[in-house]
Order: sequence, then structure tokens, then C-alpha cells
Amino acid sequence: MTSAVSEPTSTRRMPAEERRVLASTLVGTSIEWYDFFIYAQAAGLVLAPLFLAPIAESSPGLAQVLSFATIGISFLFRPLGAIIAGHLGDKHGRRFVLMITLVLMGAATALVGLLPTYDAIGIAAPILLILLRILQGISAGGEWGGAVLMAVEHAPTKRRGLFGVSPQIGVPLGLLLASGMMALMSILAPGDAFVAWGWRVPFLLSIVLIAIGYYVRRRVEESPVFLEIAERKEQTRTPIVQLFRRHALLVVIAALIFAGNNAVGYMTTGGYIQNYATNPDGPLGLDRGPVLWAVAGSAVTWLLSTWYAGRLSDRIGRRTTYILGWILQLIGVFALFPLVNSGSIWLLFLGVAVLTIGLGFTYGPQAAYYAELFPASLRFSGVSISYAIGAILGGAFAPTIATALVQATGSTFSVTLYLAGMTVIGLIATLLLRDRTGIPLGPDHEAEQARSPIYGARR
Repeated sequence: MTSAVSEPTSTRRMPAEERRVLASTLVGTSIEWYDFFIYAQAAGLVLAPLFLAPIAESSPGLAQVLSFATIGISFLFRPLGAIIAGHLGDKHGRRFVLMITLVLMGAATALVGLLPTYDAIGIAAPILLILLRILQGISAGGEWGGAVLMAVEHAPTKRRGLFGVSPQIGVPLGLLLASGMMALMSILAPGDAFVAWGWRVPFLLSIVLIAIGYYVRRRVEESPVFLEIAERKEQTRTPIVQLFRRHALLVVIAALIFAGNNAVGYMTTGGYIQNYATNPDGPLGLDRGPVLWAVAGSAVTWLLSTWYAGRLSDRIGRRTTYILGWILQLIGVFALFPLVNSGSIWLLFLGVAVLTIGLGFTYGPQAAYYAELFPASLRFSGVSISYAIGAILGGAFAPTIATALVQATGSTFSVTLYLAGMTVIGLIATLLLRDRTGIPLGPDHEAEQARSPIYGARR
């Protein structure tokens, strides 16, 4: 069988199957994250008064904190999704899992768009909302690992960073679609109409997007690395158990790397900046539409920096690219709120755009970086669970924490210090690991892959 890591010539044209793989991971992850982020956008804009009406009437600030908390609840179930998907992915294949997660996420999202509010069904409304958000969390926990491995395990050795960018830019594309749709609906259904029905349309659009994603993904062949493992009948019986028995510390360190990125990223993807800037009782009170368009614009700069960083990591290594990214992210963190608090929509856009440059550099290399950390037989479980734990430690409650910090201190500088601290944690975790750029990914090299990349650990 041809190895997934064979080297191409510099003039080699990308085969049709590789193009299908990149298209499927890009389209699929974009749709998945559109579904995930559209909820976060709605949580920052309308869900509190609609689904937490009694609390919103007596304590609007508390209702908004609780609304953001429903975003975080889904993260708590990401590890469950990662465990299920990791087990299935290491035993039955990456493609099989990707089809399941896509349909599950789309169904949960569409049902949110049909959900009655508190005024219609009382306490059942927020309960059903939370249950659907949990399903989104389970799906997100399994989606990323499968998409990453489909892309990276199909890639030539010296282009893993570039191939791995395909699922990574699905995140800013999902944010762009989500912000753009919300902004469009704020024009088509302004004011009370947006609250009454306009916010539901982006959720219902998920039905069409999932049909497109399903069609694209079903045309892609299974990962060549997994096919080789399956052909040899070398699938691990209990991949989760073996992962934590052999690589528990590596999982924790990898999770902290993602946490440093995710906490900062959820200032926009989690809806915090949108709520902070548009809250009529807050210090800015900006119009909803321009703020949503500014966030949508920052998704473009995030996409470009993510793509460039993934490609750059093939040239200078994943670790070096990450270190550069942490420095850029720290600059963006300290620039964010002074620009946002100016009250100018253009300076707000500049603030979130500058922030996304560092975010892209600490996200673009992640797919290839994670895939190169774990041995082939445990790789789906390793990347999925590390990602899910990092999401909990980072982005899960970042909007809630930021809201609570501002309410407690009366200043956004406390949020800046929180985000700076998370960035430094990500940098320290990166420095603990050796660079494994270009390590063979196939099952023939399992022994080399299983050696710990942690500095100071026995190799």
C-alpha cells in the first residue's frame, strides 16, 4: 500500500482525491462551526430575554451571564463526544465518524430555530435549549479530530501544515457565515422583528447546509493511515484506556496549548464582544448590525492568518510558528479593549482584527501539530480528547468569566489580564514540547511516534 507520507515532487499536481479531501474537510467543518457559532451569536443578542424571561426582567445582567453559561455547558460534553468519536474513529475509521457528527450538529441547530420560548412553554424552553446545546457539544467534540486526521493523514510530509489548515479555516469561515447571517437578518428583520423571528432563520438554514456537507463528505475515501491499520487488523481494542495509560501528561500539555488560543478566540466566537458592544445598558450601546459586520470582517483576517500560519509551519516548524503566534496574540490581547472602548465601530473592527492575527498563528499549525504528537493507533482519541479538554479549560466559560469580571471590577482591564494569563499558559505549554514536524505518520513507525515529545520525559 502506498504510504500516506510519501514525498511528492515540487511540480506535482494535486490529485483529485486530495482535492476532494480538502474540500470535504473545509466545507464540513465550516458548516459544523457555523452551527456552533450561530448559537453563541444568539446567546449574546437575544436568548436571555426569550428563554430566561423571569430572570431577565428582574436581573438582566444575571440573565446574560446565564445565557453565556449555556454556551459553556456544551463544552462540558465535548470530552464525551471526543471519547465516543475517538473510540469509533480508531476502530472503524475517520470518515464514518465525520458523517455522524455532521448530521447530529445540523439536527440540533435546526431544532433550536424551531424551539418555543419561555412565554410559550415555560421552564421547558430553557431545558430543551440546554439539551440541544449539549448535543451540539457532543458533535463538536468528535468533529474536529476526524476532520484533522482526514486532511493531515492524506497529506504529503512537507505539506501537512497546508493540508491541515483546511479544517482549521473552517472555524473563521463558520464565524464569518454566522456573523454575516445574523447581520443580514438584522437588516431584513430590524428591531422587534429580529427578536420575534429574525434570529431563527440562520438556525433553520442549517438544514440546507447539512445536506450540502453530507453530499461532499460521502464522496471522500477513508484516511490511508487508517486503511493500512485496518488491513493489518491492528486497531486498538481500548484506545481511550491506552491513551491515558501511556500519554496522559501529553494530553494535558496539548490541551493547555489549545486553551491559550481558545479562551482569547471566544471573545468573538463566544459572542462576548458582540454583547458588550451592543448592550444598551452598557458603556458603548452600539448598533447591532455594524458590530456584527465588524466581527464578520475580523473572521476574514482570522482566516488569512490561519491559512498563512499553517503554510509557514511547513517551512519553519510547528513549534516556532506557535511561539511567534503567542507573541502576536499577547499584543492583540492588550490592544483589544482600548480600541473597542473607543466607541468607534472602525476601531472596534481594528481591535478584533489585530486579535485574530495572533489567533490565526496559534491555530493554523494545530492540526498538523496534534497529529504529529500521537501514535497512529491512538491518534484520533489523542487529538480529539486533547482538543476537547483544551476547549473546556479555554473557551467554555470565557464569555461568562469576562462578563463576571467586568461586573465585579467595573473595568475591562481585568478581562485583559485574564486573556493575557491564558496566552502565557499556552506559550509555556508549547515550550515544554519538542518539535516533531515531519515525523512519519504511518503504522510502520508506531514505535517512533510513541516516544514522548515532552522535554525531560523518558523517550
